[in-house]
Amino acid sequence: MQFDGTGSYFCLHETEKEINITRTNQRKLISLHLKGVAMIRENILEIQKEIGRAQLIVVSKYREIEELQEVYDAGIRQMAENRVQELLLKKPLLPNDIEWHLIGHLQTNKVRSVLPHVKLIHSADSIKLLKEIEKESAKAKIQSNVLLQIHVAKDETKFGFDPDELIDFARSGMFNQFPNVHIRGVMSMSTLDADDDQVRSEFSKTHKIFEILKPLMPESDLFKEISMGMSSDYPIAVEEGATLVRVGSKIFI
Repeated sequence: MQFDGTGSYFCLHETEKEINITRTNQRKLISLHLKGVAMIRENILEIQKEIGRAQLIVVSKYREIEELQEVYDAGIRQMAENRVQELLLKKPLLPNDIEWHLIGHLQTNKVRSVLPHVKLIHSADSIKLLKEIEKESAKAKIQSNVLLQIHVAKDETKFGFDPDELIDFARSGMFNQFPNVHIRGVMSMSTLDADDDQVRSEFSKTHKIFEILKPLMPESDLFKEISMGMSSDYPIAVEEGATLVRVGSKIFI
């Protein structure tokens, strides 16, 4: 027993024991974190070899902050989220040099809140949404970067421009009316549970539309990104010309 100077006594042995337990737990946590980082780094390196010059964007959907920190510690600085609310919750809890992408459907009433926090919006899927992004970008005195989402899948639930309508908009000069929005390319998603031939056909169509649009865009030199491919189909996407792939679950296997 030892007197603590306040009229009470404490057991020095018990205090040292608690400190040792704390240190042991800390070492275990560090060890688990390092193992997680090593596993994720291995998965990332494997994917990067497969995709070559395309850029890997790690999708944070359904992932805990601890998992995303492991992704960061494995060297990734490009992350993507489907929902605005989730992005705004996760962003301040992670290192501030991460560049965030929004890849899910963006409602017009969420535009103002998300614009200052994202490097690139992959899901500009209507003229109405582009007008809202332009309006809020002008108000905030910022330049926003977007991709035009094209609906090439057979899933009716997926969003995106009709391909023919999109080409008509480009030919009419419609995209010249957005001076605060830089259109950097296109994005598409394949049909859910489709076979490889159908996926390839949809990604090939996306690339062909990109090639038609490029000379028609107001900033054709900036129009160079094709975002397509997720964990289940990114190898086909890369073969069909993807420059950005959005991978989530395969990172954490």
